[in-house]
Amino acid sequence: MELRRLRYFLAVAEELSFTRAADRLQMAQPPLSTQIQALERELGVALFDRSRRAIRLTAAGRALVPEARRLLADAEHTVRIVRHAGDGTVGRLAVGFVPAAVNGVLPDILRRYRAAYPGVALSLYERSPDDLIRQLHERRLEVAFLFAPYHDEALHSRCISVQHLIAALPEAHALAQQPAIDVRELALGPIILPTKHETPGLFSRISELFDQLGVHPNVVQREVWMMQTIIGLVAAELGAAIVPSSVAAQRRAGVVYRALVQEPGPVEMTIAWLRDVESAALSGFVRTAASRRYDIAAPPAAGATG
Repeated sequence: MELRRLRYFLAVAEELSFTRAADRLQMAQPPLSTQIQALERELGVALFDRSRRAIRLTAAGRALVPEARRLLADAEHTVRIVRHAGDGTVGRLAVGFVPAAVNGVLPDILRRYRAAYPGVALSLYERSPDDLIRQLHERRLEVAFLFAPYHDEALHSRCISVQHLIAALPEAHALAQQPAIDVRELALGPIILPTKHETPGLFSRISELFDQLGVHPNVVQREVWMMQTIIGLVAAELGAAIVPSSVAAQRRAGVVYRALVQEPGPVEMTIAWLRDVESAALSGFVRTAASRRYDIAAPPAAGATG
């Protein structure tokens, strides 16, 4: 059945007059009568009793009225869903992130996106950088938060946060009272390094800093990929660490954060997504994330604890 004919039928059924129904539909009466007859032929039953001066619904016509209303309401609902999916106001979006994104940019972006697109269901996945890149290619994620650099021609990327590398030290550390930390001195004591992933990311930036200064850090713990864990090890006085400035938001007893004397270039937190993936929900997320730049400064000079 054509939805158009169902609308014509309901108009006649509610007006019980072809003339009034035609006026309501803003069409001539003969084409309306033709469409109703076509619907009756399609169904194989008479919908109206035309034997009297005033038409009446037959039993079949009375049965069709609620069904026609339901079918038309379902069709309108479907149109609304499709249109909303097309403009990004409904749908689903799978978002991956490295743990460090929680400290700086992710909560605010998610809050703003949910306010702007309440009909989009977000699925969030905390993953390592390598897993994020792989799952983007596998199309299990639409967008991911991770540190630059990474080199992948299949990905679009956008910098959303500029951070600084800073020192995280045990409160009792010999350098903890200095206003800024010399990386060469820091490297003499025990150092905790993040995990080295295939995706260069944060590890490569820290390694480059040591290489540029020609120092070989006294590494006591490697392969710690969660910033929360690194800060926990610092609090336990296993060593110091070099971390992004957003980590200073973690108020942890026994840990102090200091700027570095040798100011390295900024560390960029980015969002990445496949070049050949397009959806209104993804476009809305990228716009939301990129609409505000998060510049996360290094901590103030000595005196700020935790």
